[in-house]
Amino acid sequence: MKRALLSLLMLSLVGLQFACAQSAQSKNALTFNHAALCVRDLAASNSFYKNVLELQETPNPFNDGRHTWLKIGPGLQMHIIQGTCVVTPEKNVHLCFSVASLQPLTTRLEKLNVRYTNLKGDAQEPTVRVDGVKQIYLQDPDGYWIEINDAK
Repeated sequence: MKRALLSLLMLSLVGLQFACAQSAQSKNALTFNHAALCVRDLAASNSFYKNVLELQETPNPFNDGRHTWLKIGPGLQMHIIQGTCVVTPEKNVHLCFSVASLQPLTTRLEKLNVRYTNLKGDAQEPTVRVDGVKQIYLQDPDGYWIEINDAK
């Protein structure tokens, strides 16, 4: 009986030590912080991201007229930075945002005359993935592709 309790205690201590080591390891794990995009016209990009996609601007330390920081999720930001940019627009290189339902968004995009397509390029038509998620693609003023889907 004493051996069984001692063995159980030893296993518990080993398990606790393993859990503590895992916790210490995760404290130094990489977490995503922000994405940065080079844009040619900061005002046009600000208008697109703030008015069309309705992203909220957050304070930034630069205040130089070349940077805008936007909130893209809990603890996540996108920095748009005016500069000399070379964009090779390809749908396989894109940002992706999710919404609860595409319908209110596509209705707003249509009212704003913002063109969107499905993956194949058919205008004003969502793609329905094999897992049932609907997605659309649109481009920002610099030609960056943005996917918006209803993934849960």
